[in-house]
Amino acid sequence: MTQIITTFSEISDRYDAAFVDLWGCMHNGIDAHPAAVKAMQDYRARGGIVILVTNSPRPWDSVAHQILDFGIPEDAWDAIATSGDSARSAMFQGIVGSKVWFMGETPRDDDFFKPLSLLENPIEITKVPLEEAEGIVCCGPFDTMADPDVNRPQFLYAKQKGLKLLCANPDIIVDRGEIREWCAGALAELYTDMGGESLYFGKPHPPIYDLAKRRLAALGKSAADCDIICIGDGIRTDVLGGQQEDLDTLFITGGLAAAETKTDPQPDPQALADYLESEKTTATYSIGHLR
Repeated sequence: MTQIITTFSEISDRYDAAFVDLWGCMHNGIDAHPAAVKAMQDYRARGGIVILVTNSPRPWDSVAHQILDFGIPEDAWDAIATSGDSARSAMFQGIVGSKVWFMGETPRDDDFFKPLSLLENPIEITKVPLEEAEGIVCCGPFDTMADPDVNRPQFLYAKQKGLKLLCANPDIIVDRGEIREWCAGALAELYTDMGGESLYFGKPHPPIYDLAKRRLAALGKSAADCDIICIGDGIRTDVLGGQQEDLDTLFITGGLAAAETKTDPQPDPQALADYLESEKTTATYSIGHLR
């Protein structure tokens, strides 16, 4: 049974570190949520460590510039772990070959292919047409408003060739302001449903949590699993991922699941219970919006 709280400060003293989602939690894809920013600033002032853990397919420094433009200042976080960095590391180790068919938005996703200096002897990656590809790198749809089914013909061909799809962002959907958009996770899900093989590196999968813990260690800090809390609005990413890692979770119900949980401004307890039951997932705590 999840515990509904009214502010993060009610429970924050129990945790040394917070793995905090960005989209739907700290910002809406356009602007920062001021109360969430203040909550993280206050948590850091009391000694807490904030690792922003995001399914963005971008490198962490690109995300840092992006969220600064949104209104999230540098004093609201300590480090950033992105699905993009985790996936880039795998790509440059050759997990889907050296010649890849790229799915995403250009030039927005071009940073995904920036050299990765942390690896020894990374392979050279070349973007090629699907017919010449050894694998697929998917940062997102070509058109975020188009139904993923438009990719069926290409996916059928790729599956028949036995290509693996590297998914740089496991999110299915996001809300950019008031507009709901498709993400790379929807394409990977379709490819898997069609019999193809999709490889994931963001939430709820283990690689990004390993990266987040390494980001924490790089700060000279350490925290036992019982002293880390995962915060986010994605029930199948943020909450499920934390649960699978045996970490406590704070579910932000006013994001993707605002309608299902009848959040206004706090979740309706029965609606929240029904939603968690339907998702076969539980959260340690729940709150309408991070504050």
